[in-house]
Amino acid sequence: MTTAADPDTLPKQSAPNPESSTDAETDTWKSLFDGKTLGLWKPTRFGGEGEVSIQDGTIQIAMGSDMSGITWSGVFPEQHYEISMDASRVDGTDFFCGLTFPVGKNPCSFIVGGWGGGICGLSSIDGLDAARNDTTKWREFKTGQWYAIRVRVSPNTITCWIDDEKMVEQPLKGRTLSIRDEVAASKPLGIASFATTAGIKNIRFRPIDETPSNSKKSLSK
Repeated sequence: MTTAADPDTLPKQSAPNPESSTDAETDTWKSLFDGKTLGLWKPTRFGGEGEVSIQDGTIQIAMGSDMSGITWSGVFPEQHYEISMDASRVDGTDFFCGLTFPVGKNPCSFIVGGWGGGICGLSSIDGLDAARNDTTKWREFKTGQWYAIRVRVSPNTITCWIDDEKMVEQPLKGRTLSIRDEVAASKPLGIASFATTAGIKNIRFRPIDETPSNSKKSLSK
């Protein structure tokens, strides 16, 4: 006769909580940049773009006229993920991280330091870019300082952080997502700068399971 296992004596597993500060410990981040080569990143052909190089473990995106950047040529998820990186404005006065990313079948961009150096937000929501919609925020950025950029994508919400500050929490129900024509070459995943030299490092992503934790289930059958 087989005795059913007591659920209280077995290790308990639950879905990761996206709001938990321990996510980085429980979810596996996957690197998208090894610090040595571009790998599956390709210089983006905007026209007038600056040179892309690797310097001291950093992707250096040189100032262009006007757009420069890199585009991911590999497979990347469309939903339920986070992507993060460290970004720095090396020279210039405009955005040093324009992260274009997929949200299902639609693209969107998180702009960091645009429109003269301090505007952040999503481009575009209902046809309005990061300087003209509900996600618009201003923040000071110091040349040469590194900032941690993180974006979370789910079917219901886009959430963006700079360092530990939540900059965007945009519900998606009933909203239309798009990108500005200037960054079309960044699709589906790309990082761009505008008339600015940028440094990018520590690019990584992880899948996010946003299924609510289930209540305790019986393990006996």
